[in-house]
Amino acid sequence: MEALPGADGGATPETLALAKVVSRLRAEVVDLEAVVSMTAVLERAKGILMARAGVTPEAAYQALLASADRHRRTLMEECWIVQGRTGTGESGESAPQAAERAAAAAMPGPEPSPFDTNGYAVGGGRPTGPAQLLAGLVQGLARTGTRDPNRIAELLLAVLGEAEDVGAVMVYTVATAGSLELAGHAGVDEALARQWSHVPPVSGVAAMEAIVTREAVWLEEPERDAARYLLIGEPPDRWPSRAWLPVLGGRPVSAVVGFFRTRPGPFDARTRILLKRAVRLCSGPLREDGTDRRDPAQQDVEAIQALLDALAAPAVLLTPLRSQTGEVEDYRIDAAAQQARDVAGRQGKDLVGRKILETYPTVAGSDLWEGYLGTLATGMVYEGEPFTYEEVTAGVPQQSVYSVRASRLGERLVVSWIRHDASDRESRRLDDMQRLGNLGWAGWNLMTDTITWSDQVYTVFDRDPALGPMRLEELPEHLLAEDLPRLGAAVQRLLGDGAPIDQYFRITTEHGVRHLRIVAEAQRDADGSPVEVHGFFQDLTALRGAEQALRESERANLVQRGMLKAERALGVHLQDTLLPISELSLELAGLRVDVAYVPAEKGLNVGGDWYSAIELPDDCALFVVGDVAGHGLPAVGTMAQLRFTAKGMAITGSPLSDVLARLNKLLLHTAKGNQCATATMMMGRYQPRTRRLTWVRAGHLPPLLIRGGEATFLPQPEGTLLGAAFESVYGQEVTDLLPGDHLLLYTDGLVEEPREDIEAGLARLSDTAVRLVQEGRSDMLAKTLAGLRPGNRDDICVLEIHVPDAP
Repeated sequence: MEALPGADGGATPETLALAKVVSRLRAEVVDLEAVVSMTAVLERAKGILMARAGVTPEAAYQALLASADRHRRTLMEECWIVQGRTGTGESGESAPQAAERAAAAAMPGPEPSPFDTNGYAVGGGRPTGPAQLLAGLVQGLARTGTRDPNRIAELLLAVLGEAEDVGAVMVYTVATAGSLELAGHAGVDEALARQWSHVPPVSGVAAMEAIVTREAVWLEEPERDAARYLLIGEPPDRWPSRAWLPVLGGRPVSAVVGFFRTRPGPFDARTRILLKRAVRLCSGPLREDGTDRRDPAQQDVEAIQALLDALAAPAVLLTPLRSQTGEVEDYRIDAAAQQARDVAGRQGKDLVGRKILETYPTVAGSDLWEGYLGTLATGMVYEGEPFTYEEVTAGVPQQSVYSVRASRLGERLVVSWIRHDASDRESRRLDDMQRLGNLGWAGWNLMTDTITWSDQVYTVFDRDPALGPMRLEELPEHLLAEDLPRLGAAVQRLLGDGAPIDQYFRITTEHGVRHLRIVAEAQRDADGSPVEVHGFFQDLTALRGAEQALRESERANLVQRGMLKAERALGVHLQDTLLPISELSLELAGLRVDVAYVPAEKGLNVGGDWYSAIELPDDCALFVVGDVAGHGLPAVGTMAQLRFTAKGMAITGSPLSDVLARLNKLLLHTAKGNQCATATMMMGRYQPRTRRLTWVRAGHLPPLLIRGGEATFLPQPEGTLLGAAFESVYGQEVTDLLPGDHLLLYTDGLVEEPREDIEAGLARLSDTAVRLVQEGRSDMLAKTLAGLRPGNRDDICVLEIHVPDAP
């Protein structure tokens, strides 16, 4: 856009807005002029075709589209070329038009899509399809019967010129000392032919490389090719892509054919196959002297093998192996069709060179063996009656019915057979396999451009069978965009290079995204070019869904484990803060008090067991043992709440029964929804002057008193666990302690065992405690009792109160 006066900052906002409007309108005018110009070019080209062929405007437009598609040009390029051909002068075009045509031809076309059927299908019934072109070449060779390389080059140019943009053909033969001699050419002027009539045996010649390697050389990038090879012919701008194909059929290779294209870019798979087949058709006339110096018997075998390759039924060529007396001892397989298979699973050319008694051992001495001998002796065709043949498949013996036909060919036998009973059985098995595996087979014959799907493939793709199999061009419409490059590269490997593939991709259907897998391989012809592909599609959506659910579950588990670990770490820290000493001995109100606290050994959660032993302002001592139901942070929080509240109320002189009642109401009022924390507790106040212990309980286990070598559980006052009911009543008991007494306060982790009655645990505690005291091990009674509980599943808290003996 041109700069406006004052655009450097002096223009008003109104002026700048007006400038933007003018600029936009100017751009729209330019676009309209371009559209009008393109429309004029299109109408002019249509008019030329209407005048030349006498067709309607619509027919002329369709002809332009078809020609552009056939030559891989844009519609505008095709229009300019049509107009260029109507110029003046003997050459049929003026200089500007010729330049215009050359510029249009030199323009690089769009990058070929890997999903373009035309790039792979060899036949297909198109007006100028490869099958029709090769048929025309065969007719020309048969009609002329020529062996003149010049005539063959002209025939190749006439057949392939317009359809494949071949502008010239050159045929070289190998002369003495390895040099190349130009034997024939077409589309090349005489001056150029004289210039390149002899090519010395130097390195960097693509034609020579094709002869030595017996492989085609494709020159598709002019700049790179010019740096690597000595380019025969004009500079690359005239023929931007070239191919040199060896004439096979003899050893060593004695001739090579060069194709010079006016079209830039790579040769697609379809064109490569076409050129290879065209050279093979011309190989006989182009071989030196038109003769083949191979052994005649070997020529016969190769010819029969080529014939069997074209069959869709099992057949083999057998050569009898005779003893010194002339009797047939066995037969050697010299050629085999692809469908031929032996009992070991070997197929096609893998059978060549093997013997019949190795591949089908049970035929010796059978009617079939006698039939072979009769055909060899009399020359009469053997038509065997259907017979049952037992074979082992996957370790399971199976019987199949065959009919065999044998005919004599010279001194050999051509044997073919039909399997009668396998089709229905195998079809049912195949259907079951596809249904159970959610997969279906598919095939594509590149010669006839015919695609075949099994019924299950329609289910896999969620496609109406009435629509028929999906064309290759349709597939990108259903693919997820991120999967398009990977699947395109796989298709190119399969159909372009003939390599097997195993690729995952995703498609969109009316029922959502589906995860699919394709496994396919290509069947090649004698040139190594794919002529048929077959494989299967498998729906992995359910599997991918299960994998995704598993990954999400694993992530959730990791998150949960992390949260549990963090919660446990916090709980342990809080627990350590509240109960900092796991083993404690202290003198309190004239008593010796030992405490042992052992957390559970297993699990990520911390428990709610706790204790308290403090001196009160009136010189009395307060002893508390409690157990909050549950684990984790909620239990630790409730434990802290009860512990500090109980201590605070006891210090203020509140009666112990009132303390429990208020703690019960505290838990009930702080409940969340229908969930209320519960806890058991035992609380006692000891008066040192009278040695009297006043105590209360809330659903807790009874204290154990050891006196005079006997153990007794103290009678329990009334009191349900905290947090159970609003109307709970808490009684009180008084116990006078004597010198030498041991009183144990504990939590249920000390006595409980899975699937054991609590009374048994209490009895075991009583017996063990008395025994330890009698054995003189009462100094650390709390620690010893807790240590006798290995592998505890719950926290253990033990508080032992010992009244010293009287002085």
